[in-house]
Amino acid sequence: MATVDARGVVTGWGEGARSLLGYESSEILGRPAAVLLAGKAPTVEERRPAEERRRWHGTVTLLHRDGTPVEVRLLAHFGARADGDPIDTGHGDDGRGDDGRDDRAGGDCTTGADGAAGTGPESGGPADRVAHEWLIVSPLTGGAPVRGDDDLIRKGFVGSPCTMALYDEQLRLRRVNDDMERVLGLAEDDIRGLRLPEIVRGPYGYEVERRMRRALESGETQYVEFPIRLVGHDRASAWAVSLAPLRGEDDGRVRGVILSGHDMTRQYTARRRLRLVSEASTRIGSTLDIVRTAQELADFAVPVIADFVTVDLLPTVSTGGEPPDGPLSGHVMLRRVACRSVLEGCPEAVVPIGETDFYPDFSPAAECLLLQRGIMNRVTDPSIGQWAAQAPERSRSVRKFGFHSTMAVPLLARGTTLGAATFSRHRTPEPFEPDDLLMAEDLTARAAVCIDNARRYTRERDTALTLQRSLLPRVLPQHAAVEAAFRYLPAGSGAGVGGDWFDVIPLSSSRVALVVGDVVGHGLQASATMGRLRTAVRTLADVDLPPDELLTHLDDLVNRVSAEEADAPNAPNGRSGADGEDAASAASAGSSGGTGSTRSSGSSGSSASAEYAASPESAAAETTGDVGATCLYAVYDPVSRKCSLARAGHPQPVLVRPDGDAEFVDLPAGPPLGLGNLPFETAEIQLPEGSLLALYTNGLIDSRERGPDDTMTALREALARPAASLEELCDTVLETVLPARPADDVALLLARTRALDASQVVTWELARDPAVVARARGNVSDQLAAWGLDEAVFTTELVVSELVTNAIRYASAPIQLRLIHDRNLICEVSDGSNTAPHLRRARVFDEGGRGLLLVAQLTRSWGTRQGVGGKTIWAEQTLPVGEPALLSAAL
Repeated sequence: MATVDARGVVTGWGEGARSLLGYESSEILGRPAAVLLAGKAPTVEERRPAEERRRWHGTVTLLHRDGTPVEVRLLAHFGARADGDPIDTGHGDDGRGDDGRDDRAGGDCTTGADGAAGTGPESGGPADRVAHEWLIVSPLTGGAPVRGDDDLIRKGFVGSPCTMALYDEQLRLRRVNDDMERVLGLAEDDIRGLRLPEIVRGPYGYEVERRMRRALESGETQYVEFPIRLVGHDRASAWAVSLAPLRGEDDGRVRGVILSGHDMTRQYTARRRLRLVSEASTRIGSTLDIVRTAQELADFAVPVIADFVTVDLLPTVSTGGEPPDGPLSGHVMLRRVACRSVLEGCPEAVVPIGETDFYPDFSPAAECLLLQRGIMNRVTDPSIGQWAAQAPERSRSVRKFGFHSTMAVPLLARGTTLGAATFSRHRTPEPFEPDDLLMAEDLTARAAVCIDNARRYTRERDTALTLQRSLLPRVLPQHAAVEAAFRYLPAGSGAGVGGDWFDVIPLSSSRVALVVGDVVGHGLQASATMGRLRTAVRTLADVDLPPDELLTHLDDLVNRVSAEEADAPNAPNGRSGADGEDAASAASAGSSGGTGSTRSSGSSGSSASAEYAASPESAAAETTGDVGATCLYAVYDPVSRKCSLARAGHPQPVLVRPDGDAEFVDLPAGPPLGLGNLPFETAEIQLPEGSLLALYTNGLIDSRERGPDDTMTALREALARPAASLEELCDTVLETVLPARPADDVALLLARTRALDASQVVTWELARDPAVVARARGNVSDQLAAWGLDEAVFTTELVVSELVTNAIRYASAPIQLRLIHDRNLICEVSDGSNTAPHLRRARVFDEGGRGLLLVAQLTRSWGTRQGVGGKTIWAEQTLPVGEPALLSAAL
């Protein structure tokens, strides 16, 4: 052995090299290796390909010290050299034997005096101690086959740890080694001369023989892998088999095939487990439904792991509640949520789905929950016998179906215990093994995370639903202007509860406001924002703002809310973390506005909300980002039969006229709420009595099953169908239009208009003269008598006197007095001034200031609304009016 650095300088010289060429190490170290060559030395360019391959071999003619040419076979390795140590030769140590001599090819390799080859002037000094070099070796002996090699080859074949067999040209067995005899359980003499399918029965014997024939015909090595259960083995095993052709030394013709088999059972099992876990990731957890996820685990595990699988959860977990902290001990109560069997109908099950059962501490389920890991049991184990003795039904099931092996694995996720999954075998004869337990633990861990996600989603969704229902109307108010009905369905997808809302708001003068809105996003934040907007709409509606002005104020509110949340500290993505406080304040505001929890009128609401399972695409986490919303606001006046509408990015309402003609109302779209500084427009339409207005959110019309035009057509046709009631019509619309799995909340509000008869409304034009006050009181008294409201004369005369007097004294013409008689009695005085009066408490000696206080005391409610040409002051009395004596007491 010798070493030569990258510059071609000899840096190491072994005893074998000295014996071969006659040079002592002191004579050759530090000299160019080219002096040893009989021919011309290779150039740098000629050496570079070998250096890139990092190895070279061939025959070279060298010069002996005495000048005699010596032809030798060389093998050279190119690599890094550090601290004087030659390139690693594969001995795993320093290459020296027990006697201290160098045992590497060629013997001892001598280096320079300081341990670094070539530290003299010609070598470049110590800087070359870390460099690249060639390690050159040549065999001194064994260059040709010797007697005994054939016997060595035969013993190597027979004793090889690799499973091998030799087949001739007719594919009949000639020889097997010891390991093949062990695997087959047959001696060579018992099977010599047989074909492989005659030795190993089954399809794999024919497949391997077919590959052997291909190796014979093509002369190419064949490979095949297969699982098989061999005779005499307890379990199936997996094998990787190489089939190499054997050629004759004389003519090179293929004379047979050597079969080399490798037991790959452990690797096959690991790959199978990884493949199943990967497949499970697509089949387990496809929804955010707890029960369905548990059933997916059971469905997947049968029959790939077990013959019978049950999934039991803690009762609180099965309903979306919080599990107890830490491991469970002692008797455990679990609820059966899923089971699957290789037998139809799961006849082995003792506990029905949905029922709870107590599991003693020595039962497999309780034990795995205590240990927090999976366990395996045979039915002959004492603990199983004790459990069966206490549960006769389980004992009968074990005997009837022949259970022999079980595994119990806890469902653990994020440090919490959710329940346990039990795997059993009664049709598969092999008992469970550790690899089966590993597989069950992998699948159960995956399912546990999915179940916990579903549990968290269920909890968050229930919380958001509770909040949302508390912020929506429980029932709609009875109103003289419209007959109304509604449906509200929470989102059925994993996006969570949205921010849809609706409302019917009584206004002054028998008018009514209809509202439908939709907050962008889902979750608690969307529900809380919805509550704030609904409360704001009711507050602004009490001021009697026109629809476009109301939406403008609402847009300002949305912008302020968005700015507040963007500036809130410690809020991810600019969103406040105080969701609970925001929701609580919204709920409080909503309650003060007279709202309660929503209902889903009729059967469709409750069934639909339960029917739509959560989808896998999303989770229960709240939607973050800027606050935004759409809204449609309409005000209907039953006296004039006019309806004023404005919308902020919301879908158009549908108008169904009394003759059944349905159309979408052409309204200016308006920007969604939250964009700011963009105008809204009000449109006014005349509605015949008995017209139907349909207001809805986009969850009703967003469908992946059909296009927008088809959906709009279906909605219009469904609303035009005759129905016995609005409740029935709501059900018809949902059944016809609603997608099978709506991705968003759905709010639908139907309102059929009514009109006040001309006999219920009386109007008087008044001059701006104090003398008309008395005439006004007389006209009102006569009209009330005509309506049969004599008990209301006293109070109404006082109200009319105060309101008309104020209009004459402080306002401008024209002045108008109007009485409206529906469920209540409404008195209105309109004038040409925009100055609104204010209620104040008069002092003892003040001559004025008591009029509006008197009106407020005598009526149910009163207020002011602005109009195009002035204002209107109105006062409403509940019928029947109280006795005059009580009114006198109020004075």
